[in-house]
Amino acid sequence: MALIKSVRGFTPKIGTNVFLAENATVVGDVEIGNDCSIWFNAVLRGDVNSIRIGNKVNIQDGSVLHTLYQKSTIEIGNNVSVGHNVTIHGAKIEDNVLVGMGATILDHAVIGSNSIIAANSLILSGTKVESNSVYAGVPAKKVKDIEPEQTSEMINKIANNYLMYSGWYKEE
Repeated sequence: MALIKSVRGFTPKIGTNVFLAENATVVGDVEIGNDCSIWFNAVLRGDVNSIRIGNKVNIQDGSVLHTLYQKSTIEIGNNVSVGHNVTIHGAKIEDNVLVGMGATILDHAVIGSNSIIAANSLILSGTKVESNSVYAGVPAKKVKDIEPEQTSEMINKIANNYLMYSGWYKEE
């Protein structure tokens, strides 16, 4: 069973049809929407400020979500895939986003909807990622525009796949 821990009077709130891997950690002021999955060794640490996660979001293995005390929060919209070993620290991610494996998103960054953050990219603090675009590199820069339909199909497929994968674990 996942580690779900209250801290400073905050207890995580978890929606319906949510898969929490046995060694996932969810602490404090965290709200997770419906149809989400939090995978192995993922840590959602809402001890110093809030973490809000929408519906049909997957936080993949080894990812860490944290904030700055009294200075930043995490907001993740709907239909977002956060790849393996991603670090999100006090940022906002809008709807229909794919965050590639190993990426880092720092405080007060805003990731626009229908966008892709390439694997191992570094989104610096305060960066505003345009909607319908791909950002890559260290530090990340816009590499191209993409059509909303193009990203929507791919991002939806990944989010739906992770919803299916999580169902496999509930069957056991």
